[in-house]
Amino acid sequence: MSTLRDLAEEHTTLRPADIDHLHRIAGDWQLLSDLSFADLLLWVPVDGDGTFLCVAQVRPTTAPTAYLDDQVGRIVGGPEVAHLEVAHRQGRIWREGDPVWYGDVPARHEAIPVRLRTGDGESGEVVAVVGRDTNLSTARTPSQLELNYLTTADDLAQMIADGTFPPPRHPGETTSAPRVGDGLVRLDANGKVTYASPNAQSAYRRLGFASHLVGEDLAKLHRRLAGDPLEGTDAGNAVLAALRGEAPPRREIDARGATMLTRALPLMPAGVPIGALVLVRDITEVRRRDRALITKDATIREIHHRVKNNLQTVAALLRLQARRVAMPEARVALEESVRRVASIALVHETLSMSSDEAVEFDGIVDRVASAATEVAATEVTVGMRRRGSFGVLPAEIATSLVMVLNELLLNAVEHGFPPADEEAVPAPADVPRPEVVVSVHRHRKQLHVSVTDNGRGLPEQFDAERGGNLGLQIVRALVTGELRGTIELRNGTTGGTEAVLVVPLARGTTDRLTGRAGPP
Repeated sequence: MSTLRDLAEEHTTLRPADIDHLHRIAGDWQLLSDLSFADLLLWVPVDGDGTFLCVAQVRPTTAPTAYLDDQVGRIVGGPEVAHLEVAHRQGRIWREGDPVWYGDVPARHEAIPVRLRTGDGESGEVVAVVGRDTNLSTARTPSQLELNYLTTADDLAQMIADGTFPPPRHPGETTSAPRVGDGLVRLDANGKVTYASPNAQSAYRRLGFASHLVGEDLAKLHRRLAGDPLEGTDAGNAVLAALRGEAPPRREIDARGATMLTRALPLMPAGVPIGALVLVRDITEVRRRDRALITKDATIREIHHRVKNNLQTVAALLRLQARRVAMPEARVALEESVRRVASIALVHETLSMSSDEAVEFDGIVDRVASAATEVAATEVTVGMRRRGSFGVLPAEIATSLVMVLNELLLNAVEHGFPPADEEAVPAPADVPRPEVVVSVHRHRKQLHVSVTDNGRGLPEQFDAERGGNLGLQIVRALVTGELRGTIELRNGTTGGTEAVLVVPLARGTTDRLTGRAGPP
């Protein structure tokens, strides 16, 4: 199904600013739908033929829907859109007419013109129409709650017609907000509570206010309830700003171990400030879980930090031991172990600075590649280059993959290029300088990595499955075991050696021959 923007751009000549305003309405109109107990459909006129196109739809969470089928993308005309035509042409809310039937469901039609205010604050032209269609099959005598909901819905509908709803979003403000069912408080022009829903009353009781809210000055009440004076001032000022016709961002109030999220909306039908609507939601458990997660994340980061320190200590001890060993072979083995431990420490160092169990792997590869050229036992100067991006990898993949790449890079640098004394004559000027390239791309939940050099290639009779030094044995064990992937060592098409890895990113089985991840 096409998006609102796609449909509007394809079938209408609405300006980008008009479409952006329709997006803002669709982002906030669940509030109006719930207060109205009605479906809302956003209709835009199709140029030149007297028809209307539905570009968005929302169903109420407080009442049964009037439409079982999705209406987005539907184009209608003729008598069926007469009420939309009146609202669009005359720029007024249309409420006349008899109920209509959709199958076995009787519904009441209303049409609300949508205006976009001009830069000087004046009401602009009508760019769309909101159809408000109420399912009448469950009609009953409205309660006090329903009457207050409907009255507030009519005020918001008039603000849509005026171009003042939804209010502009503040920079950095999130889209999450309390819903009508969470708790609703209606204020008069003086900031006094005229109605509070049962859920709103319960939320304030959690903060320590045991009396009835009706008649209370809500701004002063917020200042009294908040444990932090600054926080209480902010929460109270948010209510006062809404009464002045402004739309302050969402605020949280903490008191007696409870947390409540509030959102204040000005009510200004026909440009006249008549009060404000305050939506409240008890988020005590949400914040408790957030604090627990923050504590857990900090603990995990501290563990990674300590593991990194321990690995660096092990590497330092091995380095110290290597200096005291007389046998060259033993010294080389210890130095290789130092490099392997250090490469794992890099992953834990990155994890200690991350907020989750995933790492940006490009920086780790670049550091390992740089270290490989510095510590490799060769007289040849080898350049390193990375092509593509690994992106973010989970820790369980990153730890094994960094060891694999460390071994492959060291092998390429140390064994891929002949020493200077083996060269009979100086290399011609057109011969490319020694270079190792790490290439990576993602394909179908797999990571495809190749380590390619432009050196002398694999020796004759080299057995890719059993041959090679300890480093290659470690590589094969890690790739096929920990990473559940495949590795192939081969001569490059234009010379040199190429190691090709295929690592599945999704948990599941792996076909060792094809490198394709199977079902989890």
